[in-house]
Amino acid sequence: MVFDDSLLDDPARLADADTSGVLRAAAMSGAQVRSVVERAAELELDARLDVGRARSLVLVGRSGVGRAVMRLLAALLGPSCPSPVVLADVVPSWVGALDVVYAHTDDPGDDELASSLARASRYGAAVVLTAPEEGPVATAVAGRGTLLAPRVVVGPDRIFPTVFTVGLRTLSALDLLDVDFDALADELDAEAERDHLQHESFVNPAKSLALSLADRTPLLWGLDPVAGAVAEHAAYLLAAEAAVVADATDYRHAFARSALYREVSSGSGGRDIFADPDDPDTLVNRRRLLLLSVRQDAAATATRRAATEVFSSADVVDIVDEIGAAEPVAAAVLALRFELAAVYLGLGAGTIGGANRFTPVQS
Repeated sequence: MVFDDSLLDDPARLADADTSGVLRAAAMSGAQVRSVVERAAELELDARLDVGRARSLVLVGRSGVGRAVMRLLAALLGPSCPSPVVLADVVPSWVGALDVVYAHTDDPGDDELASSLARASRYGAAVVLTAPEEGPVATAVAGRGTLLAPRVVVGPDRIFPTVFTVGLRTLSALDLLDVDFDALADELDAEAERDHLQHESFVNPAKSLALSLADRTPLLWGLDPVAGAVAEHAAYLLAAEAAVVADATDYRHAFARSALYREVSSGSGGRDIFADPDDPDTLVNRRRLLLLSVRQDAAATATRRAATEVFSSADVVDIVDEIGAAEPVAAAVLALRFELAAVYLGLGAGTIGGANRFTPVQS
């Protein structure tokens, strides 16, 4: 598909192309955060999770947004978390009364997940779930677990803030992570305003990001575990919205893949504007390396220094430098920026919106 870059700086055409209101839905991230905080207070989530130190925290993400959110929550906790953190597709059979489970699914009829949640609830585990209100999954925790169904209806690909905020509220209730939820909502609102379709690309971070990735193969390498988790979410969004295949990994893992690492580093001195784009020898220049950064500790700083020395032409995307926020807030803002960039790419390429809306075939 051909990317129409002129669309991004024509607000009227952009609005017309966005027939399903994707940009408006993505801009409701702050509202999602506030709705979760309000619902958690109504359900007295802190009291429900007053279980002392959990034997384990099990994070269950089946697909799409859920998988990336669970990895991000685990990265934010890090190896110093006093309770072991387990990432899983379904609740493990050993989960019992001393464990806490947080799960998300968009499929209300997921029988495999429902069965594992019912077993965990029956064995006395504290279960928190984000899922639609109807169906076997919700029924599996009825009367035993805590269901926080999304209140702001935006669709499964726009639901990152809800799933992430429920996870953060769970960690906060367990005294595992300190989060300023007002700051989280406010910064997401501010990012949505910066990325508004009325702002031209040279002052719009999401549009600028979209233009930098257009007709390229993005390499999204996280300089720390939190940024690596956001990179995974960004790669999912680029595929879902713009049919763009991206490489997403931690920088340490990228370093271990010696052939790709050597090839990218050999072409890091800058792009030759006179090069033939169809020449196989210039294919490395069709890749776009972005080094994502969230964490500001000594290890992340050292990794960033080493990476920028090797990849001098790479773009470093560091939200903390821009907004000075804590890690959970910075991660959410970075995720929203990539979400809106993916939407702008999709609108420009015709993979979403308008008559060229791509609809996957379900078997």
